Amino acid sequence: MKVLVTGGAGFIGSNLVNKLVELDYQVEVIDNNLSDAGKINKKANYHQYDLSDVNNFNQVSRILNSVDSVFHLAAKARVQPSIDDPVGYELNNTLSTVNILKACVDSDVRRFVYSSSSSVYGDNDNMPLKENFKPNPLSPYGAQKYYGEILCNTFAEVYGIETVSLRYFNVYGEGQNIGGAYSLVLGIFFDQMFNGKPLTIRGDGTQKRDFTYVGDVVNANILASKSHMVGSGEVLNIGNGDNRTINQIADLFDVKKEYIEPVLEPKETLADIKLAKDLLNWEPTTSVDSWIKQQIIDYEKK
Repeated sequence: MKVLVTGGAGFIGSNLVNKLVELDYQVEVIDNNLSDAGKINKKANYHQYDLSDVNNFNQVSRILNSVDSVFHLAAKARVQPSIDDPVGYELNNTLSTVNILKACVDSDVRRFVYSSSSSVYGDNDNMPLKENFKPNPLSPYGAQKYYGEILCNTFAEVYGIETVSLRYFNVYGEGQNIGGAYSLVLGIFFDQMFNGKPLTIRGDGTQKRDFTYVGDVVNANILASKSHMVGSGEVLNIGNGDNRTINQIADLFDVKKEYIEPVLEPKETLADIKLAKDLLNWEPTTSVDSWIKQQIIDYEKK
């Protein structure tokens, strides 16, 4: 079966590409940055295009020929950078989504699996977070991800393409960014540990996060492309179904901590994953505690 992964040279995308290749899919990849050779799978076909540019429509349509499913992961990620560059994020994240959806309709793609984010929820006192809660994004990134969900639902109703949106909760794992502007907390902590620096914690560290293993996210995508229970614009949480404080995560590293200025962020995230279990027959398999401990053991062996 032929599939397309947009953003397939990124963190989650490259893990998805590797798994699809392992399962003998014919994999096409579109990414606007193919500079990281370590995330290129030689058994997939790569194309460097900016999906937010409509001038690339003809080339994208050729790639979509005979494609059964599209996994749309291409996006500028992270909340804080989107606050600094809302226009750049809007151009990239929103236009790329509507453009690839329209191209999929024109090419008779069967199913479109959209990568959304728990950032859609914003700050909410009710836990766990359920898909029917009113969205309250706190950043341009969260708002763009929510609009992508709306587009998927609209395209399913208007054009008949099967769509499903997956809201990821704090994804971590092999291939994640270590250090730099696009790193999340685990990537930052590992970078600081590797370089003998204290772990920097925003605010008081009591904020809680539902950390989700990238391999579980990959499995959710593949199941979402095949399940007969979805395809009408459904939105599903993809999380671990439990959470940890940032202090608890930092304690696993056994490194000095340093507290710095807080940023605008939800106090807690925790996914209700009943829908994903029911509609995809999906279950998370990996805890963040065990994964971190194993990574530290592997690092100390080197």
